[in-house]
Amino acid sequence: MKEFIEYIARHLVDNPDGVVVAVKVEEDKKIVLTLDVNEKDIGKVIGRQGRTAQALRTLLTAIAAKEGKKAFLEIADKRPKPPSE
Repeated sequence: MKEFIEYIARHLVDNPDGVVVAVKVEEDKKIVLTLDVNEKDIGKVIGRQGRTAQALRTLLTAIAAKEGKKAFLEIADKRPKPPSE
């Protein structure tokens, strides 16, 4: 699953060397994959209205279901958070 997400993400972005996927296995066959890309490429991975990210999540869910697991994709956001008022 990790290799699949890396492969797709590397082909979507301008800086493929900046793609990093971290895997965290939790209880009950639950896997959380965190996709980290260059700050300038985050929009390409998310897509318009999140359609690309949703498509990645759908494909990941199908692959995980085949293996009898549940997988979730998180996209790391490195942008600074605005100060709260």
